Amino acid sequence: MRRGWEVYKNVCAACHSLQYVAYRHLVNVTHTEAEAKALAEEAMIEDGPNEVGEYFKRPGKLFDYIPSPYPNEEAARAANNGAYPPDLSYIINARHDGENYVFSLLTGYCDPPAGITLREGQYFNPYFAGGAIGMAQAIYDEVLEYEDGTPATASQVTKDITTFLMWTANHEFDERKKMTIKAIGIMTILTAASWYFKRHKWTTLKSTKIMFIPKKYH
Repeated sequence: MRRGWEVYKNVCAACHSLQYVAYRHLVNVTHTEAEAKALAEEAMIEDGPNEVGEYFKRPGKLFDYIPSPYPNEEAARAANNGAYPPDLSYIINARHDGENYVFSLLTGYCDPPAGITLREGQYFNPYFAGGAIGMAQAIYDEVLEYEDGTPATASQVTKDITTFLMWTANHEFDERKKMTIKAIGIMTILTAASWYFKRHKWTTLKSTKIMFIPKKYH
């Protein structure tokens, strides 16, 4: 998972955001708390307004979300020939076949077949709808050096970033499972209590017979 963060930071972060992932989410997943704090402090976060109504930059904190490389969508398009780099927070869940699609897309760049003409700033990728994609191939062998010394082959790098993005899209998965277990436990207790109340408290009502005896007139 940490290698996936390294790939995002060194390869993907120049164009793509992770706006729904906060630095606190990295604690005990990819980094220790101290390391996550140090990462956050490296980012200058826009805050404000201050007492004179001005916005200012401050070192990031754990509760801050990872900042976007661009201030707005227009700036992102201007820097990428009109293409808008999507946010990667939930990209795995937003694409059919999730991890397989992302892995195939990142490793699927090739020369266009005969008869296919691409416009300037486009690249051929058979896994992208229409075949023409505005993102250049970003992952190659040795595109970065891992801190743990793992050989950075293209397939390894792609696997690591895909695994990391699977986590960003489902970083609350474990918490949801714990909540589900708690909910099942509570429902079991409530069901048992309801059965007890019905079985033992309504016994009188269930066994009561109401008979109508007409009044006799002489």
